[in-house]
Amino acid sequence: MDAGALTIHEAAATSGWSPRMLRYIEESGLVVPERSASGYRLFGPAELQRLRTLRELLDGFGVELAEMGFARRLREDPGLRHAVDAWFAALPVRPPGVSPPDWLAYEQEKHLQLLALAGSAAGAGFQEEK
Repeated sequence: MDAGALTIHEAAATSGWSPRMLRYIEESGLVVPERSASGYRLFGPAELQRLRTLRELLDGFGVELAEMGFARRLREDPGLRHAVDAWFAALPVRPPGVSPPDWLAYEQEKHLQLLALAGSAAGAGFQEEK
């Protein structure tokens, strides 16, 4: 193990992040420590600095880790970035064949269908895990 690197528990004690949060930060791709030959996470000065500045960024702008992970994804995934930009630019448009008085009911029905599909998928996933 590199003498200038900290284990996850040492890095947690130094940085104020819990080991669980350090794993989450790594999974989000925000700070990815190197690994030893035996697979231990090695936090050096660069990783500690990134953790410190991440905390400053979160506190300074009132954002959450999940939002930072999403921001990273936006930077790295052009398809996602384009889809988000298109969603922000899009204006609501009544579907063809739906009269203005029926538009609300149409949208409600679409939401109910999505919820039913999500419920079926969640139920199927739950049943598979048994």
